[in-house]
Amino acid sequence: LEPMNFGLIIVGDEIMSGKRADKHMPKAIELLGARGLQLSWAEYVGDSPQRITAALRRAFASGDVVFSCGGIGATPDDHTRQCAAAALGVELALHPRAAELIVERMQDVAREQGLPYEPARDDNQHRLNMGMFPVGAQIVPNPYNKIAGFSCQGASGSWVHFLPGFPVMAWPMMEWVLDTHYSHLFARGAYEEKSVIV
Repeated sequence: LEPMNFGLIIVGDEIMSGKRADKHMPKAIELLGARGLQLSWAEYVGDSPQRITAALRRAFASGDVVFSCGGIGATPDDHTRQCAAAALGVELALHPRAAELIVERMQDVAREQGLPYEPARDDNQHRLNMGMFPVGAQIVPNPYNKIAGFSCQGASGSWVHFLPGFPVMAWPMMEWVLDTHYSHLFARGAYEEKSVIV
């Protein structure tokens, strides 16, 4: 049985410009390592739709399990959802369960602020865009604020799991994906590195 390779794509101009240091790669190595797995490769890409789409095409063709962190929000520089659909050659569509969770979140926020929930308000309508995923996507639950990530499978059998850029959300979501979908690959303590100083 061939070992499964795990890859990581980190999206965002703020990483490329040095405005923010990447914390996802060390955490991915730690979360995989705790399960006897290891990271095979990582790729950093700025907020250019062409580059993101190209990186995702490679990921979907790789035969690997890939985590993509960043760019799945609803601001103008968030392109990852559209690029995932382009890389797969499918449309974006509002995922029914993701939409339900977004509505739950908006109701929670309204309640916390002591305000009525107004579904027709422009900003609330805009928030539903965060549930627009490539057709056929599965959701990745977000325990932090209910705004789901998503997973898509490429023709090669590769799965790419799309997570937010925020560590407080991305890391528990990455753990959920590993524990829910890949526990059969866990080989605790199977991989060790040793150094000998002569």
